[in-house]
Amino acid sequence: MDSRKVEEIKVAVIGLGYVGLPLAVEFAKQYKVFGFDTNVERINSLKDGFDHTHEIDVQALQNVLTFDCSTLKGLFCTNELELLRKCSVYIVTVPTPVDKNNRPNLEPLIMASNMVGKVLKKGDIVVYESTVYPGVTEEECVPVLERSSGLKFNTDFFAGYSPERINPGDKDHTVANILKITSGSTQESAEFIDGLYRSVITAGTYKASSIRVAEAAKVIENAQRDINIAFVNELAMIFNRLGIDTGEVLKAAGTKWNFLKFQPGLVGGHCIGVDPYYLAQKAQEMGYYPEIILAGRRINDRMGTYIADELVRRIVSKKNVHNSEVLILGFTFKENCPDVRNTKVIDIVRRLREYNINVVIHDPWADAVQVEKEYGVICQNGESKTRKYDAIILAVAHQKFKDIDISSMCHSETVVYDIKSMLPDMVVNMRL
Repeated sequence: MDSRKVEEIKVAVIGLGYVGLPLAVEFAKQYKVFGFDTNVERINSLKDGFDHTHEIDVQALQNVLTFDCSTLKGLFCTNELELLRKCSVYIVTVPTPVDKNNRPNLEPLIMASNMVGKVLKKGDIVVYESTVYPGVTEEECVPVLERSSGLKFNTDFFAGYSPERINPGDKDHTVANILKITSGSTQESAEFIDGLYRSVITAGTYKASSIRVAEAAKVIENAQRDINIAFVNELAMIFNRLGIDTGEVLKAAGTKWNFLKFQPGLVGGHCIGVDPYYLAQKAQEMGYYPEIILAGRRINDRMGTYIADELVRRIVSKKNVHNSEVLILGFTFKENCPDVRNTKVIDIVRRLREYNINVVIHDPWADAVQVEKEYGVICQNGESKTRKYDAIILAVAHQKFKDIDISSMCHSETVVYDIKSMLPDMVVNMRL
């Protein structure tokens, strides 16, 4: 890394969410880590050994937690910015969302940079992990660091970019088991950053040639996946009109060795449903209109409405759609995790309500309080399984749903729409 000894390196992780906490825990096994978050409730919860994201289990968290900021290693959680002056490396892992018009919102990143700048010292390094378009680190964040600290970039302090590759809910592809891209603002800082990450990432690292290359590599990872899913979503719409089972088509096509095996469905969350807009924004600023990227986004963004409309057509063929009762199984943006950020299930809910349909949501993973606060809808996880419905949509493939007795919630004309191809054929009469 450099001449500094391991015991001299103190790392601050800014933001203890789905990305920051697993990273902080991994570093804390070898280094002194100050986990910082402005959410006092989050800090207190972590000090009690509980992670509401369920990315880190209780034992793993307790193994690294320390309540003494002077120990040589371990994770010290705090919301006191001044304590971070002890650190020499600052890793920023705050969210990078889009606004209601799908334009990049860099405000969390700018605010975090301003805070770090207040405690930055000569020789320190600031590494960003948040997904951004090429140029954000050096053109947007570094000037904030300079203004806030009074220090000069690449003379007094240095910067790097190492994009996060966290997959919420995935217990196999954890932070230590995923190859890490690293980069730095100078050759020396790039070497140091790469060595620091390599010391905790068992899968190894890949040192990019520049910060901008690392930023671009990250943003295209999810844009590529978004486009591929958009393609199979469009196929599902076409094959539905042709009366062909999309799943059967994909199975047949998948017998070719180089066929890319993607499945149709909702595309939400903090990455795939957001990151392409970052690249598109930068492209348009440079005078280029990214047709494929935005076409893919348009298709994927309308899937919730499409699913709701298809269900309504089926219900109408059987009964009056008004005041029908529809059960939606799953509300999180993906299976087996509590993350409801940018979930596209809400699009189904809102569209069905436009038809005066009574929607009931059941999700054992979602935090009902958070869902109501962020989306204004209620998860009825208790009584929802004791009624019968005019239609049931399996929207999220939670493992727990395999044990639900779907047939007990159906009457003779109930429509069961499985958009994740998870339920047995005998209970399903619609698939995406």
